[in-house]
Amino acid sequence: MTTVDLNADLGEGFGVWRLGDDEAMLDIITSANVACGFHAGDPTMLLRTCRAAAERGVRVGAQVSYRDLAGFGRRFLDAEPEDLRADVIYQIGALQAIAQVAGTTVSYVKPHGALYNAIVNHRVQARAVAEAVHAVDPSLPVLGLAASAFFREAEALGLTTVPEAFADRSYRPDGQLVPRGQRNAVLHDTDVIADRVSSMVHHGRVDAVDGSTITVLVKSICVHGDSPGAVQIAKAVRDRLTGEGVQLRPFV
Repeated sequence: MTTVDLNADLGEGFGVWRLGDDEAMLDIITSANVACGFHAGDPTMLLRTCRAAAERGVRVGAQVSYRDLAGFGRRFLDAEPEDLRADVIYQIGALQAIAQVAGTTVSYVKPHGALYNAIVNHRVQARAVAEAVHAVDPSLPVLGLAASAFFREAEALGLTTVPEAFADRSYRPDGQLVPRGQRNAVLHDTDVIADRVSSMVHHGRVDAVDGSTITVLVKSICVHGDSPGAVQIAKAVRDRLTGEGVQLRPFV
């Protein structure tokens, strides 16, 4: 039987500001990438999110980012490796404490936003993030883009790498994501999204923005929790996959 993980970015509100419907998403997904306070999320919200995930048996991952609360972590920062390494260690450690109090654990690490995209090719920052994860706990898997500099650095340190694909994002012909500022970077049609995810899971391929077909390696599918209609998208993906006999379960 084909199995795949379904993940989403959660805990991304701050104070009175709420972003997305975390409770509804937690009823659909199998892994939650929980913000760690650097791009979004306050301690109270993160504790609440981890408790809700624990109640549902959803795995919790640390979603680490640049120190960029104002920019939601979607702006590249030319951070020094030593600073970036320490920032990632700090974020994982903070969420580990919150998860423990909530009755769960941090099961994996996933970079967020601009950091995620940067370390596809930025070897120095990729090494810093991989070293940070390894320093905290060498048994923590990392979630990211297959064949990235991040995966190469992580694997060199002996970390387990878990390739993911994005349900609601468009791909370039080189296999990287279309930048959010460009046209059609984010997808919204649930039927189109479900079709694309089905192709990725069953056939390992998806159409790029130029019409070409590219190969994707996927063990986890991401739906962005802050996207308009995120709950409907996640439900459509889940229903399509389970209807096709795919078992949804955490990768850890």
